[in-house]
Amino acid sequence: MKVPLLDLGPQHRTLRQEILQAVEEVLDSQHFILGPVVERFEAACAAYCQVPHALGVSSGTDALLLALMALGVGPGDEVITSAFSFFATAGSVARLGARPVFVDIDPETFLWDLNQVEARIGPRTRALLPVHLFGQCVDLDRLEGLARRHGLALVEDAAQALGAEWQGRRAGSVGEVGCFSFFPSKNLGGAGDGGLVTTGHPDLADRMARLRNHGARPKYFHDLVGGNFRLDALQAAILAVKLPHLDRWTARRQQNAAFYQESLQDLEHEGLLRLPAVRAGGRHIFNQYTIRVPEGRRDALRRHLAEREVGTEVYYPCPLHLQRCFADLGYREGDLPEAEKASREVLSIPVHPDLAPDQRDHVVASIRSFFRS
Repeated sequence: MKVPLLDLGPQHRTLRQEILQAVEEVLDSQHFILGPVVERFEAACAAYCQVPHALGVSSGTDALLLALMALGVGPGDEVITSAFSFFATAGSVARLGARPVFVDIDPETFLWDLNQVEARIGPRTRALLPVHLFGQCVDLDRLEGLARRHGLALVEDAAQALGAEWQGRRAGSVGEVGCFSFFPSKNLGGAGDGGLVTTGHPDLADRMARLRNHGARPKYFHDLVGGNFRLDALQAAILAVKLPHLDRWTARRQQNAAFYQESLQDLEHEGLLRLPAVRAGGRHIFNQYTIRVPEGRRDALRRHLAEREVGTEVYYPCPLHLQRCFADLGYREGDLPEAEKASREVLSIPVHPDLAPDQRDHVVASIRSFFRS
């Protein structure tokens, strides 16, 4: 039995006619960049994220870059972020000439160890950039208080967390800016690259709207140096068809995760693996379901699952502070031990909403056969 890590086929087959109609309407309109289709999608996203303003952008990476640009982050500034994330989190900081300052993670949740964040704040710190990793939010109440106490901007990297919550507050609704990705593998994925920024500040929304279009207003007149960070109308049209189904898909992800939690708990009790921790008070949307396999057995388990045609992925095999491009920052192996250990142990298994019951059973049986053989 084949169990791919992600299977978008059933989703696209179900929505095929709606998607094709939406695409045809864009083609007939001949309005391909921004425009009314994008504006309607932005309004729907703002309502979903519980924020006044949402702007479609060209990718999750550009969402981060645009947010930092709008906040004036640049050379000489420092931005505190997680050492365990996709490269764009820190890469966006570095592209602006600022310095990413890395913080270690909580080994249970893979999220920031908030006890370490305040110690990293210095005179050059301009912003805090937490990552709501794998679909689970950082403690936003505590983080918001920390940012206010030190007068820092708060930018939420919610690329994997559309619809996630902390104490009833949606990801992307607490900081100055929330940043989302519509990469095809995300819980709400497009047919290519796309992203979103959210904010509760009208002046900041206006600034980001100008910056995503080369800083122009009106056309060909530029009072800012921005970039081309615009969302295509075709992507917005496809995403708008999918958005009303997102909560139903999330519920299925949560059901699949609950099945794994129940079915694999005995292996966790025996110390053979560790299941992801779900924090009370939050809504985990399970963009990924990531287990930990200690004692250097992760890669062997991955090979075993591949032989049984179970798809897996390692998010992420190298923490950001040890990436070669950041060598000049001066970090060394051992500086952030939890992120380093996680990179050696994590393994994400299929959790997508169209996972069939017999496929889930096959995933569990394949994992159990590895540890029982």
